[in-house]
Amino acid sequence: MLIATLRMLAAIVVAIAAAMPITATAQDYPNKVIRIVNPFSTGGPTDPPVRWIAEKLTEHFGQPVIVDFRGGAAGNIGTDYVAKSPGDGYTLLFITSSFILSAVTSAKLPFDPVRDFAPISPVSSGPTLLVVNAKLGVRSVQELIALARKSPGKITFASSGRGGPLHLYGELLKTLTHVDMLHVPYKGAGPGVADLLGGHVDCMFVGLPAVLPHMKSGKVVALAVSSLKRAQALPDLPTLNESGAPGFDGSSRYGVLAPASTSRDVVNKLNASLIKVLHTTETRQKFTDFGLEPDTSTPAEFAAYIKEQIAKWNRVARAAGVEPE
Repeated sequence: MLIATLRMLAAIVVAIAAAMPITATAQDYPNKVIRIVNPFSTGGPTDPPVRWIAEKLTEHFGQPVIVDFRGGAAGNIGTDYVAKSPGDGYTLLFITSSFILSAVTSAKLPFDPVRDFAPISPVSSGPTLLVVNAKLGVRSVQELIALARKSPGKITFASSGRGGPLHLYGELLKTLTHVDMLHVPYKGAGPGVADLLGGHVDCMFVGLPAVLPHMKSGKVVALAVSSLKRAQALPDLPTLNESGAPGFDGSSRYGVLAPASTSRDVVNKLNASLIKVLHTTETRQKFTDFGLEPDTSTPAEFAAYIKEQIAKWNRVARAAGVEPE
């Protein structure tokens, strides 16, 4: 009887000892540098908002929060890096719709987008635009469709990499409008925008922050937004659904994830911190300049959203004839 009691007490002590580091980590967190991995190159649409979030979290925590750019493979290189990082709250992932679409268009990913991550919160939403090089002479979606039909396979569209949202949006446009355009993938939206400006590609889908200065300078022309509703930042710009691509819906949402092993306490602390720094007058104004709106939720709601979007885009991809590779 005594031995059994001692064994039970030993088991309780072990359990308490195992739980203590997690609790201490949550209470003391953060006490060193936090890295937010941006799995895309600098200069793309994710660049301005993630830098701003890092700056505001630095002020909030009193610890450095830095952005670590790890672009390539439509965001999969940086994403895999975070999936395999320790779940201590010091390595986070900034995601776009490509996180969801990679699960749809990639036959074999080195990570599982649901199992390997702990969703923290979305951070913003905003329009994805269909833009063209101004020298193409196109000023509407209808004109672009007409030009593509006149020269099948000659019109080129850039993307941030095969399997990403910018690629799949282009494929969906081709399917809905029955045109043939040539896909030109890049290692991130930034290089794609650079070649768009240089006239090496004709058009692309891209977030507003990456092209807003070039729209103002007249180097690129925005034809439409990908969402079903017009964007608050660009109320005069029609949707693709209005412009000859009926049913087109490609809403854009950014968010932050952690490795799956991250404790719930740390996830909740990060969620509360993001909500606090995002829902300020200063951040709302800054995001308006980026063409974005602050957008947050609970970790559970964000996890459900990711699962729903993967199911939705699986259906869209198969209907568009885009098979996993």
